Amino acid sequence: MSESPDQPASPASPEAEGPDQAEKAGSKPAQAPLRATSATTNEVPAFGWSGYAERVNGRFAMLGFVAVLLIETLTGDTFLHWAGLVP
Repeated sequence: MSESPDQPASPASPEAEGPDQAEKAGSKPAQAPLRATSATTNEVPAFGWSGYAERVNGRFAMLGFVAVLLIETLTGDTFLHWAGLVP
């Protein structure tokens, strides 16, 4: 069976996978290494300048901003005065 170069071999057919892959197809599936991923994406949490860290940082910043707005609304005073940072 000749396949065109535009279409890759079907992974479902054992003939297209080669002899090593055909033997593995009958055995139990290989498990991926356990890595904790984000609850909302498939990204792995990482330290440093990563997209995941920036997203988490932004979410905490939004929560802090809403908390400041609530304090100012409920107390009727500015946050800086309420916190004792300005007289």
